[in-house]
Amino acid sequence: QVQLVESGGGLVQAGGSLRLSCAASGRTFSSDTMGWFRQAPGKEREFVAAIRWSGVITYLDSVKGRFTISRDNAKNMAYLQMNSLKPEDTAVYYCAQMSTIGGLPIRPTDYTYWGQGTQVTVSS
Repeated sequence: QVQLVESGGGLVQAGGSLRLSCAASGRTFSSDTMGWFRQAPGKEREFVAAIRWSGVITYLDSVKGRFTISRDNAKNMAYLQMNSLKPEDTAVYYCAQMSTIGGLPIRPTDYTYWGQGTQVTVSS
């Protein structure tokens, strides 16, 4: 049984930082694309960042230069370092794991497994 567990969310002031972690279990991790998505109230789930097994990284334009995605295959962990946070970054953040080859990292429907989400709130 595949399980993804996010942690590290919280309340932070604008300009602050948070580091989200995603612990994966139940499936070989190193060969899968890992992604981070977010969903704000009343909005659709939005792609934030993804890292392929090869290390190729993709970011949402609005987070480039502020967020950094990484992975530690030895620990089955994925991370999202978020700096210079803005109120518009407020959302529930989800970790996702793509088990199929050739999926599009920015497309949520291409991911097979999802975590339960962690709330990030940025105050102005």
